[in-house]
Amino acid sequence: MLPRGVINPDTLRRNEKAIAFIKSFFENHKLVGAICHAPWLLAEAEVLKGRKVTSYGSIKTDIVNAGAKWYDEEVVVDEGLVTSRDPNDLPAFNAKLIEEIFEGKHSGQTQ
Repeated sequence: MLPRGVINPDTLRRNEKAIAFIKSFFENHKLVGAICHAPWLLAEAEVLKGRKVTSYGSIKTDIVNAGAKWYDEEVVVDEGLVTSRDPNDLPAFNAKLIEEIFEGKHSGQTQ
């Protein structure tokens, strides 16, 4: 159970139900979007190995240690996984999410 009123990526990545929920998206080849510190949860869910991603710069080492290939770009897409660095990247992030939704499920979107 999360402490009342405290929800952030650091808290969520310690929540087994949240991690199971994230894993289920990858198991079912569903689109996943993660911006800023949200890729921390993807690292905890162990779904980043070999994936191309970006994130907030301060968590780059954690993302790389989880097996991802990290890029300093406003939006990075890898088989239905859309990531961005921070809120300044929202226009590119949103545009790419819409594009990916229209493409549908991606067979490469796996755990």
